[in-house]
Amino acid sequence: MGAVETVPGTSGGTVALVVGIYYQIIDSAGSVISALRRLITGPDRKEGFKQELSKVYWSVVIPVLIGMVAALFTVAGPMANLMEAHPVQMRSIFFGMVLASVSVPVRMMLRGLEIQRRNAAALGRGTSDFRVKPHHIVFGIVAAITAFILVSLPPANAEANIWIVVPAAAIAVSALVLPGLSGSFLLLTFGLYESTMRAVSELDLGYLAPFLLGILIGIILVVKSLQWLLNNHHTTTLAVLTGVMIGGLRSLWPWQDAARNLSAPGSDLWGCIGLAAIGFAAVMVLVILDAKLAARDEASV
Repeated sequence: MGAVETVPGTSGGTVALVVGIYYQIIDSAGSVISALRRLITGPDRKEGFKQELSKVYWSVVIPVLIGMVAALFTVAGPMANLMEAHPVQMRSIFFGMVLASVSVPVRMMLRGLEIQRRNAAALGRGTSDFRVKPHHIVFGIVAAITAFILVSLPPANAEANIWIVVPAAAIAVSALVLPGLSGSFLLLTFGLYESTMRAVSELDLGYLAPFLLGILIGIILVVKSLQWLLNNHHTTTLAVLTGVMIGGLRSLWPWQDAARNLSAPGSDLWGCIGLAAIGFAAVMVLVILDAKLAARDEASV
């Protein structure tokens, strides 16, 4: 997740979906936010703080945080160099990876509906309501069009001051929990990608401090909202996330210029198709393994 967040066009949320830790991360982040709120506002501040923290999946969160921090500070520079030196080839690989990842929220949506149907049948209720409905498809299409337009915006050039960095970081961090949106790509759109990568590589605390403040604000706002949506509008939310991932593929079209104008494939077409196929296959292996593990766990219950 840390490595892909340094690459414009790829999302840490997508990786979390593919490896099966998406819900644990969302729930854990929500519990940490609730713990801080209980500590500040009460009631039973100390006890409430402990209760909320006990809901965090620490066995998932701690390794993820360690891995992300390590990757960010070791991969940021080389990944930026690879994207600069071999943009067509790198986008080809990530296009294949994200294309395969689209199957993940779709499978989660269908599996959630299947579980709802089983529960309804066990209670003697009708099951016809638990299916993909036209409005789910409409939401997905709207989300895809919106994401497509967003990632089509030309890069900007912004001055890296606190009034720009904080809101930009708050928006960009949404990519951690919204599969299909790339935090690096959003920073590129704001004109802050190079300055952020440079600050991470050089440990520029004068830049990183307001950036981290923006991340904290963004996480508090986005995580709690998404957690509520997944709990109360599960199918619709996953349909929207699917649409965002599909629309976001536009940013990974291998042949485009610095202004994000798309062009036809060049003489390297077959090489890029091969790289995309490798990326696609790598993700599908993880998706198939996750599906088999989920089926085995379900069978053992």
